[in-house]
Amino acid sequence: MNWIILIIAGLFEVAFAFCLGKAKLATGNEMYMWYGGFLVCLLASMTLLIKATESLPLGTAYAVWTGIGAVGTVLLGILVFKEPASFWRIFFIVTLISSIIGLKVVSHT
Repeated sequence: MNWIILIIAGLFEVAFAFCLGKAKLATGNEMYMWYGGFLVCLLASMTLLIKATESLPLGTAYAVWTGIGAVGTVLLGILVFKEPASFWRIFFIVTLISSIIGLKVVSHT
């Protein structure tokens, strides 16, 4: 169950990065709404990360959480914000995903 909580925490990390990107493009009240979404997602992500680390090793949980956030944010950048999808960016995303899976496999919880 804590692995599911950790994955959800990572998805909220992607969501708060998305809100930052949208806030950067917005003006006026819309910008403040995106910043509000950022704060809500940040709080949810941190709360779930804390909950997950109650039974998962801290180093593994943190690495998986940041990895999910990094991969998700890069993919959002490519798909939503039209950032370049070069061979090397995709190669290193795949490498990062492989590392996250490896950490899960070698973890004993």
